[in-house]
Amino acid sequence: MTETFDHIVVGGGSGGAVAASRLVTEGNARVLLLEAGYSHRHPLLDMPPGIFKMINGSKYMRYHKTVPQPHLDNRSHDIPQGNVLGGGSSVNAQVYMRGRPSDYDDWNELLRESNDNPGWGWNDVLPHFTGMEANNRLAGCLHGTEGEVKVSDPGYIDTMSRWFVQSVQTLGEPYNPDFNGPTQRGVGFYQFTNRNGKRSSTANAFLEPLRKDARLTIKLRASVERVLIENGRAVGVVYRDPSGTHTVRTDGEVVLAAGALITPKVLMLSGIGNAAHLEAFGINVNSDLPGVGQNLIDHPEVPITAYAKGPWGYYRQGSGLRMLWNGLQFKIFGSGRITSAGVEAGAFVNPTNRDADPTIQAFCVPIVYLDRDAQSELQDGYGVTVTTVVVKPKSRGEVTLASADPSDMPIVCPNLLKEDADMQEMIAGQRFFLDALRSDPMADKLKNVAIPDPANLSDEALKTHCKRFVKTNYHPAGTARMGTDGDKLAVLDAKLRVRGIEGLRVCDMSAVPDINAGNTNAPAMMLGSRCADFMLN
Repeated sequence: MTETFDHIVVGGGSGGAVAASRLVTEGNARVLLLEAGYSHRHPLLDMPPGIFKMINGSKYMRYHKTVPQPHLDNRSHDIPQGNVLGGGSSVNAQVYMRGRPSDYDDWNELLRESNDNPGWGWNDVLPHFTGMEANNRLAGCLHGTEGEVKVSDPGYIDTMSRWFVQSVQTLGEPYNPDFNGPTQRGVGFYQFTNRNGKRSSTANAFLEPLRKDARLTIKLRASVERVLIENGRAVGVVYRDPSGTHTVRTDGEVVLAAGALITPKVLMLSGIGNAAHLEAFGINVNSDLPGVGQNLIDHPEVPITAYAKGPWGYYRQGSGLRMLWNGLQFKIFGSGRITSAGVEAGAFVNPTNRDADPTIQAFCVPIVYLDRDAQSELQDGYGVTVTTVVVKPKSRGEVTLASADPSDMPIVCPNLLKEDADMQEMIAGQRFFLDALRSDPMADKLKNVAIPDPANLSDEALKTHCKRFVKTNYHPAGTARMGTDGDKLAVLDAKLRVRGIEGLRVCDMSAVPDINAGNTNAPAMMLGSRCADFMLN
C-alpha cells in the first residue's frame, strides 16, 4: 500500500528543513522529508572548524565536476554541495549573512507586475530573517534574539584576523560592527551560525526538536528520482534508498528544496523543463519551461596567499599535540580555537568607487589554504589566505541533464568570470587586498606573497591568475527562478509555485532571480520560511 502524507519536502537542507518544521508545528501537517544524504550527527560536523577536515573528501559532501570551461583555458573545477541532513548549513563555514536590502527590493521590482505577488522587498523578507535569529550581541529592528538559529560572534579570534581588520582600515575603509546592519561597507568580524562551540545548522535548530514528533517522517539516503504528476498536478514522488525504489503520495503539495544543482535535475526528470531537451532523452513533457536549469549564478572567488614571518594563524592546529591541547581547552573550559569556524574576519569594499555599493567581499583565513588547484603552487606553512569574491556577478551558466538515468549527475557549466565586467571587478578586488597585505600591521608580519606572483601584477598577469584559481564560493543559485507571467524563462511565480503544475513549489536558492550580495545560507532559510507561509495561508 502506498503511503500518503499531507506534504512531501524533497531535500533536508537550509530551505527544506525550515519549511518542513513550520508545516508540522504551525500547520499540524503530516510531512515526509526526503534527504539524499546522511545523518548530521557527527562530532566534526558540530564543531565550527570541523568541516576543514572534510572539505577535500567526505561522504557528507557531493562533488559536482564542471564541464571544461573554455574561457578558463578549459579548466574544470569542483562545486561541493552538502550531502547531509541540514544541507549546506551542516557543512558550511557558518557565516551569517543576509545580503543588503537592495537585493530584495530588486527582486520585488522584477516581480512587481506578477499576479498574486505577495511582495519580495526588504520589508517583506526581514521578519523571516529576524524571526529565525537568536543573536547573542545584536537586537532591535534588524535582529532577532528569540529564534531557532543561534547567531554569535566568533568564539575565538586569531591575531592574524585582527591584523587584517586593522590593515584594511589603514586603506580608508571603516570598521563595520555589523555586516547585517545599516550598511555592508567596511571591514570587521563576521557573525556565525554557532554558539559555544556547536554549529547551529537547520538540522540542529529546526529538525532535532521534532525528533519524536510523529507528524514528521525523515528518510535519509533517499534520492528522489522524479515527481509524480497526474492531470497537471504533483501528487507524490518516486525515490530510491538502500532498500530499493519507493512511491509516496500527498494530498497536499510537493516542495523541492534539493539545491540549485539537483532541484532542476529533478524537475527535468519529472518532465518539467525545455521540451526539446527533455524529448532528446525520451522524457514526456508535463510543462515546457525552458528556464529550468538556466540562469545558474554563483559567487566566484580567487585567493591571495602569503607566508608569515612568525608562528601565527591555524597552521597545524588540527594535528598532533596542538590538536590535543585545543581539544582539552575546549573540553575543560569551552574556549579556544575550536570555537572558531576558522575564518573570523572579512570585508565588503568597492575598490573603484569607495562610496558606491560594495562589489567585492573578502574572507581572511589565517592559513595557507591548499585546495586542489593550489597544491602544486604552494608549500604548507604559517601564513594567510585572503579570498576575494565578486558579490553581484553578471556571468550566468546552466545545469542540464546528462541522461534520463536519475543516478547520473547533472551537467554543470557555471561560467565563473566569463563576463568581462566580473573579471575586471575581481582584478580590482585583488589589487585592493594586495595593498592591504602591504599595509601595516600585516606588512610587518608577512614574509612574502606567494600567489599572485608579486613580481608581475599587470592586468594581464592578474587575469591569468584569476583564470587559474577561480572557483565557487559554494553559492550556486537561480536555476529555477521566479519571474513575471510574461517572462518565458521564469520557472516559478511569485509564490514559489512551478508554472503549469499544481501542488509543486521550490524553496531553495534555485528560486532567486538574482543572487544576494553575500553568503546564501540565511536567504535559503528565509525562502523555506516564506514557502511555508504561502502554504499555510
